This record gives sequence, structure tokens and C-alpha cells, in this order.
Amino acid sequence: MLQPIGDRVIVEVKEVEEQTVGGIVLASNAKEKPTQGKVVAVGGGLYAEDGSKLPMTVQEGDEVLYDKYSGTKVKYEDKEYLVLHEKDILAIVK
Repeated sequence: MLQPIGDRVIVEVKEVEEQTVGGIVLASNAKEKPTQGKVVAVGGGLYAEDGSKLPMTVQEGDEVLYDKYSGTKVKYEDKEYLVLHEKDILAIVK
């Protein structure tokens, strides 16, 4: 499995629905870019100026919302993931 470093988080992207409520199938270029996913790995965190370690806010298994244009797409073992900095995560879905 991939192990992020620093304040990075690896998110498994949640796929966007391909049909509208009325049953119309959307073309791939008409779909919105996903902004929700599940955290599958969390880095060790960053260090403060005094040398103390800052804890990560998100944990493995959290469902998160993130900025539409943030992160780097990575394909690993036939799955697509997004590598984000923790600051690019907007919220944890409870």
C-alpha cells in the first residue's frame, strides 16, 4: 500500500453518479469532478518550529470533502487515488 509522508493524505475517490435523477446517462465530459472520498492512508504529520509534532486531523477510514482542483492523481494496483495535503481537505463527513 502507498504510505504518504508529512501532512499528505491518500484518498480513494468516490465516483460520481453517471445518471441523473430522471435516468439520463451523462457523458464523461459532462460529469463534475469528484470532491468526496475515503481516506485510506495518512502521513506522519508536520513538525512545529519548536520541534513538537503536530497531530493530523483526519484518520484512515474518514469520509472527506476536498477542493475540486487539489491533489495529485495516482494510479496504484488498478485503482485511482488522490494524494492531498491535509490543508486541502475541507470537511470530514460524519
